[in-house]
Amino acid sequence: MNDQIKQIPTFEDALAARERIEPYIHRTPVLTSRFINELTGAELFFKCENFQKAGAFKVRGACNAVFGLSEAQARIGVATHSSGNHALSLSYAAGRRGIPVTVVMPHTAPRAKKEAVLGYGGTIVECEPSTSSREAVFAEVVAQSGADFVHPYNDPRVIAGQATCSMELQEQVPDLDAVIAPIGGGGMISGTCLTLSNMAPEVAIYAAEPLNADDAARSFRAGHIIADDAPDTVADGLKVPLKELTWHFVRNHVSDILTASEDEIVDAMKLIWKRMKIVMEPSSAVPLATILKNPELFRGKRVGVIVTGGNVDLDALPWT
Repeated sequence: MNDQIKQIPTFEDALAARERIEPYIHRTPVLTSRFINELTGAELFFKCENFQKAGAFKVRGACNAVFGLSEAQARIGVATHSSGNHALSLSYAAGRRGIPVTVVMPHTAPRAKKEAVLGYGGTIVECEPSTSSREAVFAEVVAQSGADFVHPYNDPRVIAGQATCSMELQEQVPDLDAVIAPIGGGGMISGTCLTLSNMAPEVAIYAAEPLNADDAARSFRAGHIIADDAPDTVADGLKVPLKELTWHFVRNHVSDILTASEDEIVDAMKLIWKRMKIVMEPSSAVPLATILKNPELFRGKRVGVIVTGGNVDLDALPWT
């Protein structure tokens, strides 16, 4: 594991990341829906990372890590473990730099995400769908290859890269009252905290989590990390636990962590597909599900909603 994983990224790291990754990512659009605004009583601004390169925000952190490597380390390549979006994002970034990449993925990961990893030139090693299994299998991969470990979220380079999303949002929609994003391991929320605590400390930051995988919410209430090994939720990108770096940002900057049931997540996903005509994955629907569930918290406010990804298996939609 890289020594730098223990270091808390700074706002200067985030600014450097923005310059480093600019040639390799999209500045994603912000969309609105009058219908959803009327339904929630809030002004919602959807930052659409489902339109990002590789279909997810995680390409920001992956590109920052890959293009920050020395030439010597780049030749050896990179590796990670991920249920999907970080795996395909790291594969995209490594492909752009022309270096090897190996990803450990649970055999239950969505087919669309596995196909994307392979399409970008990545090598997949499968594991069981639990945090303990993926970390054990991954340790063997790194021991054999010597590849640089780019953690899906507990890596300062990754968090600094994710921070560039909320930088753009602040420029696109000034004077927000709050920003809400999904939380699994906490990479996007940590990046959001890193940006807003420096650029707009008055903006409230909320995290949204599946009730079936609510270890971050329970950690937030308990004051220490509580890690579930293999939670079961339709939001496949939010099954992983917080780690020490992301916990630092959550406990210091997040206002609250809100949860939604499986049915509420699917209903929110269907609503956005139907009304906004955009493809998003279940994990991305969790913030809207929690807004609909807690209208008094957001009513009358200007709220940035980070849509984290759109890599969904069209042959296995959660309402079919």
